Amino acid sequence: MRMSTSHCAIITAIAAFFLSAAVLSAVGPAEAADTLPPFKDDLFSKQTVLETGDGGAFEVIDYDEMRDINGRDQIPQKRVQQKYVALGIRKAQADETLSLDGIKLTVTRVGPAGNAALTVIFIHGRDGDRRLGANDYSFGGNFNRLKNLVAGNGGVYYSPTVRNFDSTGVAAIAGLIRYASAQSPGRPIILSCASMGSQVCWGIARDSDSVKRLKGMLVMSGVTDPDFTRSAFYKAKLPLWFAHGGRDPVYAAANQQALFESLHKAKYPVRFTLFQTGNHGTPIRMIDWRKVLNWILAA
Repeated sequence: MRMSTSHCAIITAIAAFFLSAAVLSAVGPAEAADTLPPFKDDLFSKQTVLETGDGGAFEVIDYDEMRDINGRDQIPQKRVQQKYVALGIRKAQADETLSLDGIKLTVTRVGPAGNAALTVIFIHGRDGDRRLGANDYSFGGNFNRLKNLVAGNGGVYYSPTVRNFDSTGVAAIAGLIRYASAQSPGRPIILSCASMGSQVCWGIARDSDSVKRLKGMLVMSGVTDPDFTRSAFYKAKLPLWFAHGGRDPVYAAANQQALFESLHKAKYPVRFTLFQTGNHGTPIRMIDWRKVLNWILAA
């Protein structure tokens, strides 16, 4: 029997309901780690681990430009091979301008605006905008996978345009966090920031109103905050994941690794992924979103 559009909508809502229950229920670590089911794991998750330390919290991943860019992309750095993307998720995508306490914020939203099982927000770096985090084909198709992992399981993904990385940018993202929390009360919100956008993550970490709505953060190729241990985020002991390229010429990996080590010694919930020989943009291309999101959701 052919299903109508309304039937499909009902089935989607039921799937989102059960994912929400999985996210919110007090399950054990094994079950919680499987909150987001596999999606193209054979292409994105089978990375060679060269070294581990700190009980698995620290890992070094093998990275090779010829294999992971030229061998993966149809047009290097511009268009990944078709097998890495699933474009049906574009049906759930929309460009919007939100009014957040008087601040206008342009975003690309993928997934339902309300009653989402979880929310993931990505903050780009300098010279970027909302299109960077919504591009299906760049960065090896990793953003397309993120869309499918989040929106394909009843969640919502936001890629906003941040025009400044100072207090005004932090205020805009704080407004987005409040908005997402109001749209989907009680559901987890995960903030991820790349490069200079990491300044927004550190600013949000100091905002206690935002922190009480967050589940965790991912910082990729970012600056280091020497005062992080004074932040509301640190005091709340929310999970934090760092990812960095080993030869990043913009922000040295050693600085972020030193912060990770100090946090780990203090028994803070933190992880660090270092892509050996990776450049500044490597973590955006290579981070295993399913692994990161499931770890944060389970923490």
